[in-house]
Amino acid sequence: MVSIKEIESFKDYGRCICVTNGVIEAYVTVDIGPRIIHFGYVDGQNMMCSNRKAFGPKDDKEFTDYFGEGKRWENLGGHRIWLSPESYPETYYPDLEPVSYEITDDGAVFTPNPEKENGAAKSLEIKMDADDANMQVIMRVKNISEKDKDFAVWGLSVSEKGGTLIIPMNTNDTGLLSNRIISVWPYTDMSNDRIYWGKKYVTLRQDEKYEQPIKLGFDLNCGTVYYCLNDDIFCKSYDTNHPNGNYPDGGCSFETYTNDSMIEVESLSELKTVKPGETVTVTKLNGTGAVKRRIMDMGITKGIPVYIRKVAPLGDPVEVTIRGYELSLRKDDAQMVEVS
Repeated sequence: MVSIKEIESFKDYGRCICVTNGVIEAYVTVDIGPRIIHFGYVDGQNMMCSNRKAFGPKDDKEFTDYFGEGKRWENLGGHRIWLSPESYPETYYPDLEPVSYEITDDGAVFTPNPEKENGAAKSLEIKMDADDANMQVIMRVKNISEKDKDFAVWGLSVSEKGGTLIIPMNTNDTGLLSNRIISVWPYTDMSNDRIYWGKKYVTLRQDEKYEQPIKLGFDLNCGTVYYCLNDDIFCKSYDTNHPNGNYPDGGCSFETYTNDSMIEVESLSELKTVKPGETVTVTKLNGTGAVKRRIMDMGITKGIPVYIRKVAPLGDPVEVTIRGYELSLRKDDAQMVEVS
């Protein structure tokens, strides 16, 4: 059963709405934002970065000329909605004002003030499953200007430092043609040891020793990435690349950015021309993704022999024998088990 309540304060973010099903919990800011500022297991670690003091504000002359004197933007951490392609100062809307919200049966809808300067009205809805570790995030952006606007909906999950992001690569056979796009931002050192370039996966490690940022983008067909932090895995799934779809930043549906304070897990919709009055709706399925915990609970731990008994015709599920008993693993879970 999903429980929803307002809490007076969370850290230095002010009032928040807490949504929980007894397994996982999410806190969403309503004095500012909105941001999903906390997401994780009940009484467990926060997978989102919620260190507001780690980020400096943006309030230079170019910014205040556009948004007005006294306005500033703060990263805040957590999950937010942005519009892509990124442009300064337009993208950095100063969302530090109270947010209206409506409680639903399984979550809540959060609506900040319209961005009149950008001609956009955003809303963020969360829906939590009744009894497992899944939460759906629905992001809506309406064109409130009087002319067509070109944008993609950009869901940025600013995640806690200290973990490793696993990004599955496209593996489809395209013959003599390339089968993936990788975009690299100018300040990125591709030889930095935070990045691992593998055949099936690219991984990016967040390391507070490195101040120099890294940003990478990919055209992922699988639509799921994994952020591993201690014993938990945050699985972020999103609507995957559409055939011949037009995506920002050279064709990227997924991007990531890291520095010494956090790591961003970013999903992007198609880049579309949105007419006045039209709304773009994008659904992301976020889960704490207890993949590692679930696999370990099954008895699959380092050094234990695993015998593969049968693989279904389509590769899912995989039947194995472990510690004398039989298990069926989903293909996605089985791929997380490294066998030597």
